[in-house]
Amino acid sequence: MSTEEARTAEVDAAAEEFALPRSRAANARLRAVIPGGAHTYAKGEDQYPEGLAPVISHGRGAHVWDVDGNRYVEYGSGLRSVSLGHAHPRVTEAVRRELDRGANFVRPSVLEAEAAERFLATVPTAEMVKFAKNGSDATTAAVRLARAATGRPRVAICADHPFFSVDDWFIGTTAMSAGIPAATTELTVSFPYGDLAATEALLGRYEGEIACLVLEPAAAGEPPPGYLEGLRALADRHGCVLVFDEMITGFRWSEAGAQGLYGVTPDLSTFGKALGNGFAVSALAGRRELMERGGLRHSGDRVFLLSTTHGAETHSLAAAMAVQATYVEEGVTARLHALGERLAAGVREAAAGMGVGEHVLVRGRASNLVFATLDAHGRPSQPYRTLFLRRLLMGGVLAPSFVVSAALDEADIDHTVEVVAGACAVYRKALDAGDPTPWLGGRPVKPVFRRRA
Repeated sequence: MSTEEARTAEVDAAAEEFALPRSRAANARLRAVIPGGAHTYAKGEDQYPEGLAPVISHGRGAHVWDVDGNRYVEYGSGLRSVSLGHAHPRVTEAVRRELDRGANFVRPSVLEAEAAERFLATVPTAEMVKFAKNGSDATTAAVRLARAATGRPRVAICADHPFFSVDDWFIGTTAMSAGIPAATTELTVSFPYGDLAATEALLGRYEGEIACLVLEPAAAGEPPPGYLEGLRALADRHGCVLVFDEMITGFRWSEAGAQGLYGVTPDLSTFGKALGNGFAVSALAGRRELMERGGLRHSGDRVFLLSTTHGAETHSLAAAMAVQATYVEEGVTARLHALGERLAAGVREAAAGMGVGEHVLVRGRASNLVFATLDAHGRPSQPYRTLFLRRLLMGGVLAPSFVVSAALDEADIDHTVEVVAGACAVYRKALDAGDPTPWLGGRPVKPVFRRRA
């Protein structure tokens, strides 16, 4: 048997040992009735090795089970939304209480006042808040409000942050821009993160045209010293609205988000994901002067800010209040950081021990870790990512990222590091062979934003 045949046999034997027949059948059902087979592109089958995209049956704590009966330690739970763990008892009990009292009424529930007061106590840099169901609606409402307040058409987004909204003003700037008029896309410009001079030059180039600066206040690393303060000063000097997208940083950086941690107050900010521990709730928060433009106490033209039938469903607001109470009372953010630090150290040690420390990299804040898979030349590689994901799945680790939840324990982390070590051993073999293809088991995973399927 040749070396190539031996490698193929090794992969085939592993695939036979870890097959997902029920998940494959469920994926076929999903593709037949849902475009792309999932309601979120990041959850798509194309994001996983061929034939190894598990379809989930249920979850509890830091674990999920697929329809084939396999249990996984799960990371990036619910695309970072389930930060306390699945079926968290305090959250589910709060939801259960409200379900017995009715979910939606023709007038506001008193719970809406309670939820707003709780949110503003948790995020004291904001003066008013309005709830919705998803981050896209909240962030687009911030853009609309900024345009109305300034009378300006253009939106400036941070080019280094991957996602802000499903709406045209943002999606038109991505590779999946089909169906979006060029005239809409042209109104969105971009600036690099951490570069105040470049941002000031952009504001000068479009002097009096830019309504707002939209960015995640932090992402892969810490903001450069003075950067957020400098951005605040630039927005003030040029008369535009500063918008922080806190969908990820909210709660994971601090209970009050990155703005609470770094002490820089935006004009508007948007929260979601961890806010509901998996239940659908998002928030637009900010200065009263701006927010009132979408209310009934402003003398100027009214802004259609947020008006959603399901935006204030009682059970989702109850979930949000339970999440906020749990974070504050139990020090959840600190726990996320401690778990992430343990995981990052273990993964780095495992990668280095297998001789791939320069190819399997862990990046980001400890509470929001991602990993990079680099080829022999140090370039990001989808084939090597496929190899790595495949070995993690076969070891019972579902990890499109290494974003932790508070439900993980030390045994989960230790198991993950052990599986990572095995994956890195195979990674080393592929690097030595100069080709990861024999270990992929099929086509490589694909980036979410691409022009063609």
